[in-house]
Amino acid sequence: MAATVSDILLDWYDRHARDLPWRAPPGTPPPDPYRVWLSEVMLQQTTVAAVKPYFEAFTRRWPDVAALAAAPEDDVMAAWAGLGYYSRARNLVKCARAVAARGGFPTTEAELRELPGLGAYTAAAVAAIAFAQRAVVVDANVERVVARLFAIDTPMPAARKPIRVAADAITPARRAGDFAQAMMDLGSSVCTAREPKCLLCPLAKTCKARA
Repeated sequence: MAATVSDILLDWYDRHARDLPWRAPPGTPPPDPYRVWLSEVMLQQTTVAAVKPYFEAFTRRWPDVAALAAAPEDDVMAAWAGLGYYSRARNLVKCARAVAARGGFPTTEAELRELPGLGAYTAAAVAAIAFAQRAVVVDANVERVVARLFAIDTPMPAARKPIRVAADAITPARRAGDFAQAMMDLGSSVCTAREPKCLLCPLAKTCKARA
């Protein structure tokens, strides 16, 4: 049987996954949902390089969601200084308090959407990466990879719906979190916005845009 897109990409991810402080190694049990959620909120409209020192400082000071929930909002805002978009920091505190009040993170995408500050992308990412739920995780990197893979040439934002449908079609039930992170890594390091490295891409043979 021919290998699927997810098979090929997961094999590539097993060998080339980025080592990030909020991740679990490929194929291992999922990471702490607190660390996944915190990293995803920090990474919104910010680079990985910028987020790393903030993430490490936050998790040293507030090692779990209960600790963050108990923190004064002013302390969290001060620690956030430099990451921008301060509404994210305010929602971070609100969400931490909501999670602590209910005794932990909910495990489904739908329940995660009900938490303060969690939009469709973050809820899907936490569900897939932290709870191994099948969820379709689509950020800007994934949009670019999928648009090229399926040669979706509709201009944005109208392209978002067909891109999501195509992303859903290739998202596996098994290792959905690793698949989501593999798509992110591929988009950030290989299928880049400018000068994509097609000769290094594990999906080059199936990419309709390249063809």
